[in-house]
Amino acid sequence: MSSTLRVRPGAGVRSTLPHARFSPNLYPACAYALRGPDGECFDRPVMSAGGGKGTSAKKGKGGSGNNNAQEAVNLRAVKNELVAEIDGALSTAEADQLARRHGLERIASQNFPLLGGTIGLFRIVDNRPVDTVRRELAADASVRSVQLNFRYLLQDQKKASTAGDAAQYAVAQLRLPQAHALVRGMNVTIAVIDSGVDIKHPELANSVADSFDALGSKEGPHVHGTGIAGAIVAHAKLMGSAPEARLIAIRAFGAGSKGAESTSYVILRGLDYAAEHGAQIVNMSFAGPKDPLIERGIAATAARGILMVAAAGNAGAKSPPLYPAANPNVIAVSGTDAQERLFAASNRGNHIAVAAPGADIFLPAPDEKYQITSGTSFSAAYISGVAALMMERNPSLKPGDVRAILTGTARDLGTPGRDDQFGAGGADAFAAVTAAGPAVPLASVSGKPAGEKAPAHDPAADNTSVSRALNDASPSMAADKSAANAAK
Repeated sequence: MSSTLRVRPGAGVRSTLPHARFSPNLYPACAYALRGPDGECFDRPVMSAGGGKGTSAKKGKGGSGNNNAQEAVNLRAVKNELVAEIDGALSTAEADQLARRHGLERIASQNFPLLGGTIGLFRIVDNRPVDTVRRELAADASVRSVQLNFRYLLQDQKKASTAGDAAQYAVAQLRLPQAHALVRGMNVTIAVIDSGVDIKHPELANSVADSFDALGSKEGPHVHGTGIAGAIVAHAKLMGSAPEARLIAIRAFGAGSKGAESTSYVILRGLDYAAEHGAQIVNMSFAGPKDPLIERGIAATAARGILMVAAAGNAGAKSPPLYPAANPNVIAVSGTDAQERLFAASNRGNHIAVAAPGADIFLPAPDEKYQITSGTSFSAAYISGVAALMMERNPSLKPGDVRAILTGTARDLGTPGRDDQFGAGGADAFAAVTAAGPAVPLASVSGKPAGEKAPAHDPAADNTSVSRALNDASPSMAADKSAANAAK
């Protein structure tokens, strides 16, 4: 969720910003009566899953708590659509016959190597209740499983904050110049499952190695996907966290009634493509309900040794965990601001691994423009890039190693020790990269108190790289601040 301000090149950027063309607000903080069972914010009141009291925009005919709970479930899924695993031996004609037997239309179906199965997307063509159709379809001998086609929403924040520095404070907060003196993400491939990316933007030049449209749409580049790509690989006026990483730009989010959105079936197509085309890291800056099909896809992706990073979500302090961030195979990232305070809309929870900059982030936008935007989406993207730096430094790292180093080198924020807001703390790219490789012992760069002594080691190689990194920091930051203020 993000508040997004488009900035034309050459325009001055001040700390007080007009509210201009925002990207969609998809999982906003909202009143209790409007909140669904998984933290989603609906456009009309719903009752709790437990049948608690609540107001309703339209009074049901003797509606019960269970009916309202079912309505909440239906609101978070595509109306009249079901996703089913079907017998892979069925021909296209036989799959269509299966659909017709149950009063359905087959929209699409394909084999997913990631899952080792065939998944079909079906639409109910009459007015029968979804649950009735789902039960009937699940009972068919040619069907393995059936579920709703859930919605997923990008995690950017609609209302732009007018406070904070429009320059790239994230660069200093993450200690990127120092980290980039050692590695820049070369030869590491990151799949970005998002909206359309403007691959022609100067900040992204030669960074997108492959593109895939899981929607089969003809939409142009989108502000969210372009910003996510920029947070990872920007390398012109701005600085991404891994400027030499390779991107697989996967369009899985397209225009919907409330902005860019996706579904279970489309996101699974994106995951499958990423896994089949060499992704080492998958960035997922979106959120939705717990979804059996996507949970299965994530488990299969993890089994292949692919690292996954996701936005914690922007539903605020009262939201339950959102997915895929809450999946234990995924590194969940919350957001911070320029003062390293928690981004107000950021989700909390014991599943949060680390925090990264997410408020008032300066990033590329389509058509060679720039944007000021906020959301845990961008926090996740920064961490995907930091992970790429670590994996260039030490290609043998497994996802569990990356998580352990990220959390072990994070700067403690908020309540001392691990907490539900920042996880292990604010990510430190330089400390993480150094810890990932054998050249520099972790204790020498992880911000230990002066009284703690590092293990004995040969400082010659260390000091050369560390000194170079620190010396590089000032001109890099000066260039970034100039770019932020001029955006030329």
